[in-house]
Amino acid sequence: MALRGSCLCGAVRYEADALASPIGHCHCRTCRKANASAYTSTARVARESFRLVSGADRLVAYESTPGKLRRHCSTCGTEILAEWLDQPHIILRVATLDDDPGVRPAVHIWISHDEPWLTDETDLPRLPEGVKR
Repeated sequence: MALRGSCLCGAVRYEADALASPIGHCHCRTCRKANASAYTSTARVARESFRLVSGADRLVAYESTPGKLRRHCSTCGTEILAEWLDQPHIILRVATLDDDPGVRPAVHIWISHDEPWLTDETDLPRLPEGVKR
């Protein structure tokens, strides 16, 4: 059964037959900037097993590095994937999955790009929902 995913507004929907690599948390500067987060959870997916179900006309690209495109929804801005044009796979943003992929992250990469304040401190409070105002 294919894994399903979508952007924040739901305009872009996709299916992927399977993840082709372990899930990794990428800490590189471009992933941090593109997703405004400490890291981006990614996994490779073979091109032939990735299908856009809807919203192809809303998916736009930004060339963040020569030869590497980051594709995001033009309505809500959600980055769905990145791709090196000469590679046989895409790099899926697994946080856009609507289904549980059945595996858990296996590695943190590009930690050499971490900022000192971008840490996963285990002694911080962990709240099930946001802070009440």
